[in-house]
Amino acid sequence: MARREEWWRDAVVYQIYPRSFQDSDGDGLGDIPGVTSRLDHLEWLGVDAVWLSPFYPSPGADLGYDVADFTGVDPRLGTLADVDELIEAAHARGLHVLLDLVPSHTSIEHPWFREHPTRYVWAEDGPLNNWRASFGGPAWSRDRGSGRWYLHSFYPEQPDLDWRNPDVRTAMGEVVRFWLDRGADGFRVDAADRLMKDAQLRDDPPASEPFPLPLPAEYGALEHIHSVDDPDIGIALRALREAAGDALLIGEVYLPTARLHRYLDHFDLAFAFEFLHAPRDAARLAGVVRAAAELGRAAWVLSNHDFPRLVSRFGPAHARAAAMLLLTLPGSAFIYQGDEIGMSDGPQGEPPVDRAGRDPFRSPMQWTPEPGGGFTAGVPWLPLADPELCSIAAERDERGSMLSLYRALIEVRRSLGPQIDSIEAKGGLLTYRRGSYLVAVNLGDEDEPLNAGGEPVLGTAPGVDPSALSPGDGLIALEPG
Repeated sequence: MARREEWWRDAVVYQIYPRSFQDSDGDGLGDIPGVTSRLDHLEWLGVDAVWLSPFYPSPGADLGYDVADFTGVDPRLGTLADVDELIEAAHARGLHVLLDLVPSHTSIEHPWFREHPTRYVWAEDGPLNNWRASFGGPAWSRDRGSGRWYLHSFYPEQPDLDWRNPDVRTAMGEVVRFWLDRGADGFRVDAADRLMKDAQLRDDPPASEPFPLPLPAEYGALEHIHSVDDPDIGIALRALREAAGDALLIGEVYLPTARLHRYLDHFDLAFAFEFLHAPRDAARLAGVVRAAAELGRAAWVLSNHDFPRLVSRFGPAHARAAAMLLLTLPGSAFIYQGDEIGMSDGPQGEPPVDRAGRDPFRSPMQWTPEPGGGFTAGVPWLPLADPELCSIAAERDERGSMLSLYRALIEVRRSLGPQIDSIEAKGGLLTYRRGSYLVAVNLGDEDEPLNAGGEPVLGTAPGVDPSALSPGDGLIALEPG
């Protein structure tokens, strides 16, 4: 039997939020042809793959995550032919293409909701339990058409699919194979921990202690032992793996690291959300990194479309250190568009576009210093953050820029050892070894002494050419940031 290709083992994946990456037609909304027009940047940066957030037809209640057709393309973003062209162009540049699979729910406007109601979770006379929706309010809403009540883990416009129904597993398997046949290399699986619910739909008890990851206050008041991460989750995960074959599956599993193992029985990778949410504290991060590294297939991530950007969370003075940490850990690393130039959170849309307040994390990409940032010739659908402060054009030829640092880190990581050893925290300094290399990341506010042999091959000091340092066997970052 041929050995399965595991190109993703140490890959750098670049997340693209299509609505905010590049507008090709001047309507202010990013689109698929716009993504294709910018692939040269990703090839130059040195990443291995792109992950596209949803581009499917959607009424927009959750900006693409309320899917009305799993095998279509939102006409505002392009066509199936545009997606085919994008995949072909990416493959020609040696880039793998990952799509966002949203298997836990659909839009209420998806034809399945009326034509295949048994694919959803229903109650006849009212809510069957006390479950809460992640964005607030009860997890049950009344369907005006039938008078029955349906379950939704997120917005009322996103009814949950019933993965205990074999018909759902079959239908979603067809979706997976549809995109693989068009050349997709794998999927990021949205809300994977929500696929299976308690068979008896029992109440969730009150929370006895805080959840290890951030939760909205109302949702966090319950301990989600029946509405999330059901013991039967393997039924759904196995069906997805059978449909995907050897294609890459990455689980968005919003659980602590210790509870990811059974997802990795079927998926290749799972996001390390404890890493994303860890405070800028060397000791805390050392523990989080150690646990996730022992898991073996953690996907490292410090920014995405749902949470504040790396720069806004760590602060501009420490963003370079965070980048070094992200890109020198063993395994796959995920970069969110704009992090490579140091983009911060943008302004809130007026009026807000996203009801959950995530507009600032989704502001358009900044290609040039002009007011429109080179993103659009029209009025951008969301306000830009700070194109005059940072942009691809301004940083590409600047040797000491954030962009130069990201490119150098991506190149250097190819030569690092396969494992992480001797991870230690002292004061604000986090150190670990990758083979013969020492990585030293100062996350504190003061200079930290480090006694290390060899000469640095890469540093994070602003304004310093990362490639101008002498070769040796240490990666050194002693000054804050």
